[in-house]
Amino acid sequence: MKSRILTICTLSFFLFGSFLSGQERELRLTLDECIATALRNNLSVAVEIRNPELSEISVSSAKEKFMPQLGFGYGNQHTNNPSISFLEAADQVSADFIDYQLEVRQEIPTGGRFSVNLYSYKSDSNQLFQTINPRYGSSLSFNFSQPLLKNFGFKTSRKEIIVAQNNFDISEAKFKSILLDTIYSVEEAYWNLAYNIANLEVRKQSLDLAQDLLAKNKREVEVGTLAPIEVLTAEAEVATRKADILQAEVQVRNSEDSLKTIINLGAEKKDMQAPVIPTDRPTYEEYKITIDEALRKGMENRPDLQEIRLDLKNKDLEVGYAKNQLLPELNLSASYWSPGLSGSRILYENNDPLSGNVVGVIPGKASDALNDAFSFKYNNWYVGFTLTIPTNTLFSRAQLAEARVNLEKRQLELQDKEQSVFLEIRNAVRTVQTNFERIKAYNIARELAERKLDAEEKKLKVGLTTNYIVLQHQRDLATARSDELRAIADYILSLAALEKAMGTTLTARNIRPGMVSR
Repeated sequence: MKSRILTICTLSFFLFGSFLSGQERELRLTLDECIATALRNNLSVAVEIRNPELSEISVSSAKEKFMPQLGFGYGNQHTNNPSISFLEAADQVSADFIDYQLEVRQEIPTGGRFSVNLYSYKSDSNQLFQTINPRYGSSLSFNFSQPLLKNFGFKTSRKEIIVAQNNFDISEAKFKSILLDTIYSVEEAYWNLAYNIANLEVRKQSLDLAQDLLAKNKREVEVGTLAPIEVLTAEAEVATRKADILQAEVQVRNSEDSLKTIINLGAEKKDMQAPVIPTDRPTYEEYKITIDEALRKGMENRPDLQEIRLDLKNKDLEVGYAKNQLLPELNLSASYWSPGLSGSRILYENNDPLSGNVVGVIPGKASDALNDAFSFKYNNWYVGFTLTIPTNTLFSRAQLAEARVNLEKRQLELQDKEQSVFLEIRNAVRTVQTNFERIKAYNIARELAERKLDAEEKKLKVGLTTNYIVLQHQRDLATARSDELRAIADYILSLAALEKAMGTTLTARNIRPGMVSR
């Protein structure tokens, strides 16, 4: 790094400080304070900050697919029908049936489903010749189903989650882009305001020089040592420089309003009419970086490139999913269940239910049926495969073709964006280098203008030059000072533009998106 050029800095400090000393009710702000205020209050940031929140909610919603699901069922039925046979009942047949069910279902990452089901019932009837009444039944079952071709695989089953996560990362990248744009806008408005304030002070100093020369000419005309026409020349120049000041004051007010709008100063409940005074000094030092290094940083850090790359993952996932949907459906199903049965046993004379003579009842409990089910007293299982071959996959093939075209389109967009980034970074690096050389050139031009004016003023004292020449040199000095200050501001802004082009603004300022209030 080269050391700061103190001559320019001293000039900037003097011009800037002399303006600040004359202000009242001003709002003194550093660049960091303006950036922090903008990140809190800028409406574009406030709008964009909601998108990562929404995307995060979408990720949580997609993950709910693999959360266990609970199912409950309950039924209570009473029937009362006329008897059609003396074997059923003497007059009418009445029955009560109560059942309930509890199920736990779980989607698994391979695309299958696992469930556990407990089903129980109670049946009570007045029908004759029953051996168990009321009757209790329970069944504990385990069920598993797994697609083996279509809808099989981790990516297929987790597609919604992966897409939602990528979309969240995309929204974060977009949010970073908004932050980069906002920070650069603040820097641009801040340093333009600083330049316009310093330029206004340069114009005031130029006016002071012209007024001093006008006063001197008037005294010399009064004593008869100078022609009256010289007074008119000086007065015309004073009027012109007053007009320059009016224009410079408008530029200060305009740049003030621009900065206040970007940082949304009204949201801070500050006096919007008070002038904003940038307290950071427009200093500079040489920044060296090669184009290759800048390109490397840009490829790594640019959020707009990250956004396209993340979207490419989504597009590639869509292609894989569309291919999967063309496969036949081959599903594996497996079940295991354990039943249980209990109830009140009715005892008949001679163990003959047809006699109708009940001699006793052995009570039974519902828990006995549950115990049988949970102790796996009776084992039952099933394993099977089902194969479905679609005869018409025209729609699915169209979906695959569309997914491939979208992927290829996005790949071309990435290449186009990378070329744009290459060009932007190359131009930004060259602009930084050029602006630094401009500062050195304008520094020399300003020093020469000061020396020329000093020499002409000395010549004027001895009558070797004219007022017109002196006024011209004064104007040249004012222009040289303005050009020098403009070059410094342009250099600072070109550095900010280079950081933005490389996507390193947030890192350079130690700002993380999570630090911005949401």
